[in-house]
Amino acid sequence: MAQNLQEKFQKEIIPTLLKNGYFKNIMEVPKLVKVVINRGVGEARENPKLFEASANELTEIVGQKPETKLAKKAIAAFKIRQGLPVGLRVTLRGKRMYDFLNKFINICLPKIRDFKGISPKAFDGQGNYSLGIKEQLIFPEVDYEKVDRVRGMDITIVTSARKDEDAKQLLEALGFPFRSAA
Repeated sequence: MAQNLQEKFQKEIIPTLLKNGYFKNIMEVPKLVKVVINRGVGEARENPKLFEASANELTEIVGQKPETKLAKKAIAAFKIRQGLPVGLRVTLRGKRMYDFLNKFINICLPKIRDFKGISPKAFDGQGNYSLGIKEQLIFPEVDYEKVDRVRGMDITIVTSARKDEDAKQLLEALGFPFRSAA
């Protein structure tokens, strides 16, 4: 990886966004706050080893141990009891966040089958962007031989932007390949 994404943001992206005239002050330029990665592991109620395997896999991908999320309520239709582990969550900030996004943008997204860009409609109205990944095999850390089951994950990118347009400009400058609106 030629240049650290954090250095690129400081040295190239902020001055470029200021030159475009959209932001008048350096403090107005939106910044990345955190990246949250969630994975539901509801099938682990029958086999606890699946939960452990999923947690280890997520640890390899992001370089940080995931937090176990427990069921808040019992749901009889899904055979889930209150307090049962049903998901994993990792929050990345600082250097790990920039390293993960650099790897995600430059290595993982191009590996997605039939990839035409990410949807420009996945903003939440407050400058945050969420996308879902259907399979973990796009990450280089995942060993294809050790994968027992294809699992997906949700990735949420939280920015300091107040509007979706500002967040989209930031993500485009960082290198996110958005699909054309047409």
